[in-house]
Amino acid sequence: MKFQGLLVITLIIFSLASFSLTGSSLLKDTSAVGDVNTLGSTKEENFIITPVFTGNEVTPLMSASSVLAVDLDSDISLFEKDSDAPHSPASTTKIVTALVAMDYYPLNKVLTVGNTRVYGQKMNLVPGENILVRDLLYGLLVYSANDAAEVLAQNYEGGWEAFVEAMNIKAEKFGLDHTFFTNPSGLDGDAHVTSSRDLVKVSTIAMKNPFFKQVVGTREKIVTSVDGKLQHRLVNLNELVGKVNGVLGVKTGWTENAKENLVTYIERDGKRVIIAVLGSQDRFGETQELINWIFNNYEWKGMVESSAPYSEDSASAP
Repeated sequence: MKFQGLLVITLIIFSLASFSLTGSSLLKDTSAVGDVNTLGSTKEENFIITPVFTGNEVTPLMSASSVLAVDLDSDISLFEKDSDAPHSPASTTKIVTALVAMDYYPLNKVLTVGNTRVYGQKMNLVPGENILVRDLLYGLLVYSANDAAEVLAQNYEGGWEAFVEAMNIKAEKFGLDHTFFTNPSGLDGDAHVTSSRDLVKVSTIAMKNPFFKQVVGTREKIVTSVDGKLQHRLVNLNELVGKVNGVLGVKTGWTENAKENLVTYIERDGKRVIIAVLGSQDRFGETQELINWIFNNYEWKGMVESSAPYSEDSASAP
């Protein structure tokens, strides 16, 4: 009897030890093993990296009226100031102008420059000149050329008004709740508005397009008319491209009413951040200061996040 009692105690101790060891190994490797819910479907674990504020530097003082900085991989806001406030977008408008144009025209499509008078920044297109859509997009995004925007809009099916309508349809599709366009260039208008949050949204989408990303990261380019007789030298108006580590675009904007606007995309040390600054007195200086502050005061740390339970429906979804 004593022997049987001793045997039972030994088995209990062994079972408890085995359970403890098994639980420990699951915690160390939950991303690989996952766990099984009561219905028998597997709930997988994802290892994600999120930014955590660990610094002690004072938050930058921004003259800009609206600012938003977002870590793209976690969708976490790193800095925010009146990010939903409506503001004149100026030439940041051309991000959506480019997206509408790229949806409609093949890049090698030849367009003819019309006779419409254009105000503001120009790449000096000549009436009657034939030029490729891809080269107009370089003029639009690198040099912020209003004449490039006008040519893209005028050649659209239905004309200029239909192009602007397509811009607003796209803004609605992307969930740009504080955005409305009245022209393709970004000229001031009472109803022509956006927000820093909307610019972060649309720039995130735009930078997924390889051609768009290539164009906005170009420091300088010469484009020519189809017949080779006319040349247009384009220099990127974004002073941070090629100057600040990791800056790859996106778009500048300025009018007297809007003041200085800038959307900036940064890839550094495997991190991806987008910053939108509207109504600044020093867009380049303030954006650079904000970039430095973010990378000096945030650490990207890993954590385990459970995904939704696995199902056959989710497995077959496109």
